[in-house]
Amino acid sequence: MAEPIQIRMGGYGPPKTSFSRALKFIGDRLVSEFGDRVDVKYVWNIMDLGYRGEEILWLVESGVLTLGYQSTSYQTDRIPELGFADLPFVFATTEQARAAIDGRLGAHFTRLIEAKANYRILGYFENGFRKISNRLRPVHVPADLKGMRIRVLPSDVQVRTFDLLGAVPLKWDLTEAIAAVKAGTIDAQENPFANTVTYGVHKFHKFHTVTNHFYLSRPIFLHRPTFDAWPKELREAMRSAVKDAVVFQRELGVAEEEEARQAILAEGCEIVELTPEEHRQFAAAVEPVIADFRRTFGEEMFRLVPKP
Repeated sequence: MAEPIQIRMGGYGPPKTSFSRALKFIGDRLVSEFGDRVDVKYVWNIMDLGYRGEEILWLVESGVLTLGYQSTSYQTDRIPELGFADLPFVFATTEQARAAIDGRLGAHFTRLIEAKANYRILGYFENGFRKISNRLRPVHVPADLKGMRIRVLPSDVQVRTFDLLGAVPLKWDLTEAIAAVKAGTIDAQENPFANTVTYGVHKFHKFHTVTNHFYLSRPIFLHRPTFDAWPKELREAMRSAVKDAVVFQRELGVAEEEEARQAILAEGCEIVELTPEEHRQFAAAVEPVIADFRRTFGEEMFRLVPKP
């Protein structure tokens, strides 16, 4: 009897998150179809093993893991065009963002990544719209961010965005950011509510603002040589499982975000909902970063975003 095909999937969150549960969805589907012809194992949170969150990229690209996920922001140093995904206020609604990522824009991102990295991209999990949390004061307008030390993802576009908003952006890995939040050595961070609660930030940051400044996706990438060497039926089954897992993860994510909002309020925190005028002030402040991107990379990706 042939040895089972090893499939090792990993992420950087507890087993209960929508992302971990989506990995289990994929694994369960494959086991149900292939039985003992596959051997599926999981590493829910690589940080529990001493890795940094960003190291999932090389763990998959080198074949240590078969499949992983990570925000596109972590690949912008290597593929600068992916900075488009970090531009502020590009998407007005979740529906518009999903249509773009599932459509021509996502296909464009996939081509960019696969041309530069040793991956197969099979879909995009939703990390969703991001909010600002901080330990100092309520944030209603950009001036309220002045001088705040805020952790951002490793993206020059994100750094430029928060520079324009008057904050002091720090490109830190998640591992460093969690430690700094607990130690009080940074003032602020930006994440969906679900991530903020998953990593316990709401226990240290009282003030939260629904800016929805970035909408981020997490590509689901596989080690290309491993995936390409699989039998056709397994490759097709994995593609189908990932497609359905994306829908599953997004549905879980919507519920997870609302549960996280309630957990933030239960902790005694404040949540600021921006008025239309306050939102306009944020959007106006960051217009230069969008203009910079247009000058550097042109209009192509903007044309790939469907109308809201």
